[in-house]
Amino acid sequence: MSLKKIIPALLLVGSSYVASGQAVKEHGALRVEGTQLVNKAGQPVVLRGMSFGWHNFWPRFYTPETVSWLKKDWKINVVRAAMGIEPNNGYKQKPEWSKEKVRAVVNGAIKENIYVIIDWHSHNINLPEAKAFFTEMAQTYGKNPHVIYEIFNEPDEETWPEVKAYSEELIKTIRAIDPDNIILVGTPHWDQDVHLAADDPLQGVTNVMYTLHFYAATHKQELRNRGDYALSKGLPLFISESAGMEATGDGPLNEEEWQKWIDWAEKNKISWVTWSVSDKNETCSVLLPSASSTGQWKNSDLKPSGIKSRELIRKYASQPIKKNQSKRK
Repeated sequence: MSLKKIIPALLLVGSSYVASGQAVKEHGALRVEGTQLVNKAGQPVVLRGMSFGWHNFWPRFYTPETVSWLKKDWKINVVRAAMGIEPNNGYKQKPEWSKEKVRAVVNGAIKENIYVIIDWHSHNINLPEAKAFFTEMAQTYGKNPHVIYEIFNEPDEETWPEVKAYSEELIKTIRAIDPDNIILVGTPHWDQDVHLAADDPLQGVTNVMYTLHFYAATHKQELRNRGDYALSKGLPLFISESAGMEATGDGPLNEEEWQKWIDWAEKNKISWVTWSVSDKNETCSVLLPSASSTGQWKNSDLKPSGIKSRELIRKYASQPIKKNQSKRK
């Protein structure tokens, strides 16, 4: 082997890279070991990417070209299709059109060889509709290692026993078709109450993770402490939605606190996804109305949150994740 080949090979020892443009080809089917998301070789994986906004409000961005641009320019390795359920033009009102939007993103992600979260973007329990939807998604995409199912975006007033019972039904539904792709489970109070799930986790399930959402100008050390508690109890966490402003999605960015969250996630090898690919007049929408529906965005098409989100994802996408090393005498 030539020296040119030896050096890169040595650099890869003990690390797991997820910045590759072929993330799924490189890492394959993901699984959960303890609190850690790992790849086909058992090495830690951190996914970093963007969530689309509600499909019923910003459908124009739900294109394979947008997925391709986010991968090429923002260096994401995961994208989240946030399918709205109850609002006007949501899934309950327009199920076929809604699935068409989701499929555009999922198919785009599969083509680009990155991971994709199919997000049931609701704050309420809609069990019959969710079972029908995820049955179809599992039948269509269950053999693709790219796919991650998020079965309940953000429970608001539901108790953990209610969310747990709902999740058990959805997991059973998906696992009857797809035995191994990752499933993300929501937690009460807009995915803040991970400590409740940690004290009473789902039993007899595999490849399940629990979602923790943060908005850095509102959620600070107290919520990270809850995350630490959940991890200490063995609960695997996944940050499927996050950003740097207030929980309303508006208000000024708190970049200092946002960085603390990213540092915490990276330290704990927790995947994180940023909200959102949309052009609403609010802080958390990363795009201006000038932004094309097919990517090719310039800095002048990005809001401050978009510039910062892109910067953060690109920065951490270029860094290796150290493989867990066992102690030897």
